[in-house]
Amino acid sequence: MARKKEISNRRLLGIAGLGWMFDAMDVGILSFIIAALKTDWDLTVEQMGWIGSVNSIGMAVGALLFGILADRIGRKNVFIITLLLFSIGSAVSALATTLTFFLVLRFLIGMGLGGELPVASTLVSESVPADRRGKVVVLLESFWAGGWLVAALISYFIIPKFGWQTALLISALPAFYALYLRMNLPDSPQFTSLKPKDRLSALESMKRLWTGENARKTTMLWILWFCVVFSYYGMFLWLPSVMVMKGFSLIKSFQYVLIMTLAQLPGYFTAAWLIERRGRKFVLITYLVGTALSAYFFGNADGLGLLITSGIFLSFFNLGAWGALYAYTPEQYPTNIRGTGAGMAASFGRIGGILGPLLVGYLVARDQDISIIFTIFCVAILVGAAAVLFMGQETKNKELV
Repeated sequence: MARKKEISNRRLLGIAGLGWMFDAMDVGILSFIIAALKTDWDLTVEQMGWIGSVNSIGMAVGALLFGILADRIGRKNVFIITLLLFSIGSAVSALATTLTFFLVLRFLIGMGLGGELPVASTLVSESVPADRRGKVVVLLESFWAGGWLVAALISYFIIPKFGWQTALLISALPAFYALYLRMNLPDSPQFTSLKPKDRLSALESMKRLWTGENARKTTMLWILWFCVVFSYYGMFLWLPSVMVMKGFSLIKSFQYVLIMTLAQLPGYFTAAWLIERRGRKFVLITYLVGTALSAYFFGNADGLGLLITSGIFLSFFNLGAWGALYAYTPEQYPTNIRGTGAGMAASFGRIGGILGPLLVGYLVARDQDISIIFTIFCVAILVGAAAVLFMGQETKNKELV
């Protein structure tokens, strides 16, 4: 019986992880496409910033809408809807010939992506034992690094020779396979055991997030999510473009970002190893502080050696922190508001994802030094770490109810 359950958990991790990987491929390729579109469509830096921000606006809407919906119709159903929305939007965006049409599609893709991620982590959290839950959710998040790595490879080998449209098609088609696998996936046992009378309305679910002890948890999560998403999308969507601004060719910038991306995997795996040994708070605070220091040195790097080294540590610590964040978030709430709580925290965080890329575009257009921009992100990450330190509760081995 235990062996059968172990196989079932691995299958769940694999199927959920595939969708997660294809989502990451899209976000990763987008960062390279922004640099390519600047040349193809003669974009200004403000327009480049809007591409990333519109994607985050869609993610904010999707996380809010689909998080609430997951508490009403189930985690699995929302899981399928969001991947379908993302897959179709990504494929059609390869046909875009104007910035306006591309932005509309990026909004829809963002909705699918923003809705899927918190719902996927909630489904996995509710389906594995408490003593392995954190590790498994971080391993789920590690598929993101695999997606970014594939995105970097596709961008390096495909975009220069075959164009960004081909790269988008390659990233979208495999997602339909993940959609097929998902059809036979069972829903969360905790959701299916929930009595109809315990399924709250959307308004009541949102009110519960701000009552009693939930209010402190919600405040902590919203600060944490905002700071992490603000800094991540501000830094990583602009990474290839920042390399170009530092004097490297487009091809060289893709090559160096690929090297940095490789560091994401050990970041996840070390976080997965530590999270059940030292706890969620320890991993989150340690990896966030590591991210902040790496961001500072990356922004102030003059030579190639320091730039690559700090970029590697930036990927290592930042993505390890993301893994812990997705493990920590669903553990804050009971089953009947878990999807809403995780979705709304992610949705509020996406506001940071809207502002981050726009801020970079605004400051670059006004000739602000890259070091100042990355110092801002450094401070934001430290604020998120402080929220966990002073307001967060440890949830290691906590049984979900």
